[in-house]
Amino acid sequence: MFLPLLTRFVSRLPSIKINNAINAAYATKSPFINNITFSKKFLVNSRIPVAIFFISSGLSFYCLNGNFQLTSQVDCAASVNDKSKNVNFNNDKKTPMRHRMGEYIKSLQQHIIKEIESLDGKKFEIDQWKREQGGEGISCILQDGNVFEKAGVNISIVYGKLPEAAVQQMKSRNKEIDPSKGPHPFFAAGISIVMHPHNPYAPTIHLNYRYFEINNEDGTPKLWWFGGGSDLTPSYLFEEDAIHFHKTLKDACDKHDVTFYPEFKKWCDKYFYLQHRGEARGVGGIFFDDMDRKPAEEIFAFIKQCGNAFLPSYVPIIKKRMNMKFDEKEKHWQQLRRGRYVEFNLIWDRGTKFGLQTPGARIESIFMSLPLTARWEYMHFPEKNSREEKLMDVLKNPRDWNLNNTR
Repeated sequence: MFLPLLTRFVSRLPSIKINNAINAAYATKSPFINNITFSKKFLVNSRIPVAIFFISSGLSFYCLNGNFQLTSQVDCAASVNDKSKNVNFNNDKKTPMRHRMGEYIKSLQQHIIKEIESLDGKKFEIDQWKREQGGEGISCILQDGNVFEKAGVNISIVYGKLPEAAVQQMKSRNKEIDPSKGPHPFFAAGISIVMHPHNPYAPTIHLNYRYFEINNEDGTPKLWWFGGGSDLTPSYLFEEDAIHFHKTLKDACDKHDVTFYPEFKKWCDKYFYLQHRGEARGVGGIFFDDMDRKPAEEIFAFIKQCGNAFLPSYVPIIKKRMNMKFDEKEKHWQQLRRGRYVEFNLIWDRGTKFGLQTPGARIESIFMSLPLTARWEYMHFPEKNSREEKLMDVLKNPRDWNLNNTR
């Protein structure tokens, strides 16, 4: 689920006196400062306060805008090679994982933004966020586009001191963290995506991949893990779309471990479930968290494989559905299904619940994944033997798309 679990960190780092925003960006040693195109105008002689927000969602990460701001937008797609279909990043195994993950999610964001802008015809609005306690992020938002009602592609790279609330939450997931020995230095990098198309026949998609470290005082990792996943939420069921989506994810998983897909599909079905409705949010995908059971190098390769599968898993579906004719009845049903999407985010997503209870939360970031429009009606049930009822049957009885619906 894209909506984030938000924690505000209150550690203090020294302020940095710089001549312009470029120097400030380089002074932070940001893993994603390379390949970003800045406006010629900057805030001069600004002092950077040190403060960050860490948001994890089911569990995504964002950083919030502080006193350091660009006077114009950052071009997310500026460094993408027009002739390349691959995501480029630093793959030197001698480079610390934190920097390599940061480089990767930056490049993946740029690549996806470029492709989605080409598909939609409208540009993303770009916000670069920076807070001085350690971290930065880039949020790319498209609203009222030609294909997408709302779409977001966010990355963040944050670090600082882990607060008590986050320590307790991690201990509940069996992490070996001693609260009495804190505050604990941490690092987190992640990418989160959600896209809501206009056409009710075109499905919503969500993706999140992240890397987390608890560090020793010298900066080396004490604990580390990866997490993430991707899932599809249609308003109308096209079995071939669900099969394509799941097969693309399964192929990505199978390149690394044939046990991953069945395990992570089951985990996804369990997590994205509206208990009060007795139905799934969508047709699932994969989901995993706290993954450290293999060497970091192997898991990172798996993360990259899954991240690179986003466009192949989704764009062919969108291209087939985005221009299909629909009427008010189909649009009405889409709005009801989006109401369910909102319900899951606000009621069941553990990241959202934690974030809304946290002082200092940036609400715009938490609610970025919500659709622009949604609808609720009293005691609404789909007609018997309708396409709407066909979807509900799948939501109440998740399928094994690769075994029962092979083509």
